[in-house]
Amino acid sequence: MTTASRFWHPFADMAQVAGHELVIERGEGARVWDAEGNEYFDGTASLWCVNAGHGRQEIADAVAAQMAELATYQTFSAFANGPALELSDRLAAYGEEVMDGPRVFLNLGGGDAIDTAAKLARRYFEAIGDPERTHIIGRTQGYHGTHGLGTAIGGIAANQAGMGPMDPETTHVTWDSLEALEAEFERVGPSRVAAVFAEPVIGAGGVHRVPPNYLQGLAELCRRHGALFVADCVIAAFGRLGTWWGVDRFDLRPDMITFAKGVTSGYLPLGGVLVSERVAEPFWEGAGVWFRHGQTYSGHPTCCAAALANLDVIERDGLLDRGREMEVELAEALAPLASHELVGEVRSGIGALAAVAFAPEALASRPGLPIELFGQARERGVLVRPLGDAVALSPPLVATREQIDTAAEALDASLSALDA
Repeated sequence: MTTASRFWHPFADMAQVAGHELVIERGEGARVWDAEGNEYFDGTASLWCVNAGHGRQEIADAVAAQMAELATYQTFSAFANGPALELSDRLAAYGEEVMDGPRVFLNLGGGDAIDTAAKLARRYFEAIGDPERTHIIGRTQGYHGTHGLGTAIGGIAANQAGMGPMDPETTHVTWDSLEALEAEFERVGPSRVAAVFAEPVIGAGGVHRVPPNYLQGLAELCRRHGALFVADCVIAAFGRLGTWWGVDRFDLRPDMITFAKGVTSGYLPLGGVLVSERVAEPFWEGAGVWFRHGQTYSGHPTCCAAALANLDVIERDGLLDRGREMEVELAEALAPLASHELVGEVRSGIGALAAVAFAPEALASRPGLPIELFGQARERGVLVRPLGDAVALSPPLVATREQIDTAAEALDASLSALDA
């Protein structure tokens, strides 16, 4: 076995990838360049995360300054650091719009955040004397990271295949059906359900917008049955849906919100859970009630410094409003692609997210169409993300209308090439 590199890529067929890497070397704004000097429009913001755009010197400077002062220190027990405290207070202030008295549990990414929220949901009910509530309901097409609990809660079957038994106290319902959720509460027993996990917009499962009032109905079912509503806003937050958290677009007040990605615009790994006062209370008010959970890098000072600088950029440059503007621009630019014979639908209209989905009959005869479209678009200087039946676009929030239109033209030409 010979390879050009020993690096094992995530989510990759290494027999195909090894020795054929696309090496990204630098970035600026909404553009990146590979090691051969080819320029691309970053239609994916890496993985939905570089909201503030590439090459932000102020974030790099904040990181360097923090590392020179205190690069890292653990926050177990009573230990803390300035950036972690400041960031938590700032996120809690943003969070007052979507929940009462929020607390902030910090970790290193979306997968960490999901497992934290799932464990905390179960631990919360045990702490208040309701230990039978251990069951967690997810949705088909939902993606909640690849840690142990997140893989089980997520509803993408391919991510579970070959991984052995999943957590037996997790099940899934159809992603857009309140009737299916109500039936699952009754099947499991409402007094046994700890939490329901839901993304405001299905992300990695194909960029699906939920039906009107679906999320409000989901939250009401959780309230009626006494379960916690955990909003997975790892993709949706920090401007991607045009607001701080994403759920604020839907007038929702979840019990917990998981976040990551846009909190640092991907410059350093950071994630966490915004926890409502109700859920935090047994641990903050009851002496001796522990949540025995956390990571070595929870509240990492350098990562928190990156987040603080990134939030400054988002506020100063009006990137929340830009997310709303791009919602319209992406929908307008991509709408004509729906006329292609290979295309089934264009999914857009909620934040800086969109997808071009292939028609089922086209995929039936050519299952590799999303990968083929990725290749064609790459040749034309645009990076998109193959996802199931579609390719997704989620550009940095600094992308211009001209860049979006140019990307749409490249996809148009790419689809024509595939059709030919």
